[in-house]
Amino acid sequence: MDFCELTTEPINISYVARRVVPPECGATVTLDGYARKFTKHNDGTTRETEYLVYEAYEPMALKEMQKLIERARAEFEVSAIGIVHRLGRLEIGETSVVISVAAPHRRAAFAACEWLIRELKRTVPIWKKEVYADGEAWAEGESA
Repeated sequence: MDFCELTTEPINISYVARRVVPPECGATVTLDGYARKFTKHNDGTTRETEYLVYEAYEPMALKEMQKLIERARAEFEVSAIGIVHRLGRLEIGETSVVISVAAPHRRAAFAACEWLIRELKRTVPIWKKEVYADGEAWAEGESA
């Protein structure tokens, strides 16, 4: 029931969430990560983003996403995990990543989902370029 995918097509959030609903579970937590208009940088400045571009080394990204699923299942009491990440150009408001976690109880589902997005950004070779009106920059992943 677990799955991880990369796609260049728009992500159907409901479809991802419903794919991880085993009968023994009582909660599914779904994260919808999407492109935002403004980005605050570490130096305190804020820039207006026109669009994003995601690139990946796809075989390695899928392998690392599968490792995250295995680690999450070992660490949290969850029953099913789905991760779908979009590649290519995304307009503001479009979904870039969906993570759905099903568990018998909501606490484990919330904890696992939060851990998965943090680790996905930190470890999976998917790169985000932010394109502004006056330039562009590759964004770094989160460290914690």
